[in-house]
Amino acid sequence: MEVESIENAAISSDVLDQEALYRKVTWRIVPLIIACFIAAYLDRVNISFAKLQMQSQLGLSETAYGFGASVFFIGYLLFEIPSNAILVKTGARRWIARIMITWGITSAAMMFVRTEHWFYFLRFLLGALEAGFVPGVLYFYTQWFPAARRGRMNTLFFGAIALCGIIGGPISGAILRYMDGLHGLPGWQWLFLIEGIPSVLLGFLVLAILDDRIEDAKWLRAAEKQMLANAISRDPRVDSTHSFMVALKRPVTYLFSLIYFGLCMGIYGLLFWMPQLIKTAGTSDPLMIGLVTTLPYISAIIGTVLIGRSSDRTGERRWHLVACALAGMIGYAMSASYAGSTVLLVLGLSIAATGIIASFGIFWMFPARVMTGVAAAAGLALINSVGQIGGVVAPYMVGKVKDVTGSASMGLYVIALACGVTAVLIAWVLPRRIGFRDVRTGTPK
Repeated sequence: MEVESIENAAISSDVLDQEALYRKVTWRIVPLIIACFIAAYLDRVNISFAKLQMQSQLGLSETAYGFGASVFFIGYLLFEIPSNAILVKTGARRWIARIMITWGITSAAMMFVRTEHWFYFLRFLLGALEAGFVPGVLYFYTQWFPAARRGRMNTLFFGAIALCGIIGGPISGAILRYMDGLHGLPGWQWLFLIEGIPSVLLGFLVLAILDDRIEDAKWLRAAEKQMLANAISRDPRVDSTHSFMVALKRPVTYLFSLIYFGLCMGIYGLLFWMPQLIKTAGTSDPLMIGLVTTLPYISAIIGTVLIGRSSDRTGERRWHLVACALAGMIGYAMSASYAGSTVLLVLGLSIAATGIIASFGIFWMFPARVMTGVAAAAGLALINSVGQIGGVVAPYMVGKVKDVTGSASMGLYVIALACGVTAVLIAWVLPRRIGFRDVRTGTPK
């Protein structure tokens, strides 16, 4: 009995030490990464708010705005894989810092747009410069956290999309309302200038704070480094490969890409059109529109935390992801059906935002099960690149439909259908051998 008590005490002590270590690593890395992601998505949010003023001032049609929003992802698509290949060689710290600084400068330069073609060019350049950020961070996480922990880390990371909506909406609306005409500049120009600066500053913080690998971390003791490395080495994988070319030949890589395409259609329908949908439903004050847009994102933050905890507590991923995609389908269908009612529209958008935003952290658990090393960096970039085509399709499609029919409802129904098809792919096409439960480490919080 005494021996058993000693063994239990040793196990309990090990769990506590593990929890303390993961808290230490999380606080060192994750808040800065989240701040960078918020800055990145401010670029997605501010264009939708700038549209409320710049569209009429520059004479842009709904289709032209939709194409400008979409062309961002063409640059993203073309440069995503090369960007992540460079990241592996140079290290995540330097490359993520480069991304932050250059896209912050370019985002601020959007204030100088005067013609449709310059709008397209700078949007394309923004996508090219930002390419590699998301898969780069996901690859970076594989170097620091075991699979059973990455669900929580991914959830926190992608939950920043919702946090950005909560922060960015009111700030963007306030800039448009209170700075319009200041020093002779319209509000949308101030919007781009002010919201581009944080990215540049964060880039320099990344250089100062992050480390590429566990062994580089001077703030960890040798025993802590060994514990982290051992935990990551025990990650379960299915037929994992280090080869990028082998990853390219696997059908599952393209299945992941197709699933992510559907999820991206869901998120970019929200990011690029939510302010306009709320305005069409009867709210004209930019500040009030900004405040109303926070409601779906608040719902998403709460839902994302609860769904992420449930998925990590049980180790189950597939059916949590299916439920998220179905929530996106229901929310978009509701938004399309009640486009003229602000209350019901926002309720539908809240359901869609909760499901879609929560889905991202869970989804990215799957590719890491079959890709390691260089294949993880380049394979994640490929999946993200193909998925981002959803960012090309959704904004342009909704804008075109709105120009032709006078309403965005049909475009929202198409996005709802995409979410439904995505749920089917996850439930019945994704191989069972990849859908295993993760083995938990420590005591999930």
